[in-house]
Amino acid sequence: MTPDTLPQHATSVCKNCSAATSGHYCHECGQATQLHVPSAREFLHEFIAHYVALEGALWKSLGGLIFKPGFLTCEYIEGRRTRYLQPLRLYLTFSIIFFALFKFSGMEVINLGEEIPPSAVVVSDDRKQAPASGTEFNRAVAPLVTGAGSFNATLGQKVQHFLDLPRRDQEVALKGAFFSYTPYAVFALMPVFAFYLRILYVRTGRRYGEHFLFALHTNAFAFLMFSVLLTLPPMLDFLEMPLSLWLLLYLPLAMHRVYGGARLATGLRWIVLSLLHVLSLILAVMVAMGAALVG
Repeated sequence: MTPDTLPQHATSVCKNCSAATSGHYCHECGQATQLHVPSAREFLHEFIAHYVALEGALWKSLGGLIFKPGFLTCEYIEGRRTRYLQPLRLYLTFSIIFFALFKFSGMEVINLGEEIPPSAVVVSDDRKQAPASGTEFNRAVAPLVTGAGSFNATLGQKVQHFLDLPRRDQEVALKGAFFSYTPYAVFALMPVFAFYLRILYVRTGRRYGEHFLFALHTNAFAFLMFSVLLTLPPMLDFLEMPLSLWLLLYLPLAMHRVYGGARLATGLRWIVLSLLHVLSLILAVMVAMGAALVG
């Protein structure tokens, strides 16, 4: 027997931790005792099960996530967890899918406007006229050069270098920054989203971890719905309105299921939470775009 061919029957000693075993799994480390070199089919199955998550837990999680707002959060808090995908995995799966679809959808993310004619002029602080070049975007963010330069000379030079680029190069840089940094920026907002919930429901006695759990589930649903809307074929355009309506109503329904309380109070909290989250998203995207200016 060569090292490449392991026995297919249960071993009495775990190959991983050397503990004595009985049954199909080691009671110390959890490794299977029935070992053999996996076939290509088994490799594929393992990849799907562990990385794409297409097994039964996904379908149970999807059913609860889509049709029962707040259900998965309540199940997790009540201790019923192994039958569903872990909240973080659920969030990461659908956020990665959304940003991948969005990137390859061909949708225009950045449009810096028309080129400013070379004949246009600007007036500097010393009252001298100099030709303006670049885009309308340059004119809008030109004060950044002065502000950044007064804060840090190197930073001001980087901003000026970006503004000196041709419009096409600016758009490429901004698009690259958007898809490189925005997913991380949005994920970094999950603790902030949970903090907003903590403030809004300060008297409920809920722990911060419960708010963070709710943030992961509701945002996972949002990414899933955005992905569906993004890939909706023309023949199913009639579904766009009801899906958008469900996306709009999902968060307050989930809040009411998880946190309880009067519907009016829930509605008011939903409005405040939505406004705060939208403002945070705008700020996060601006920070991501700023990475292109100083990169």
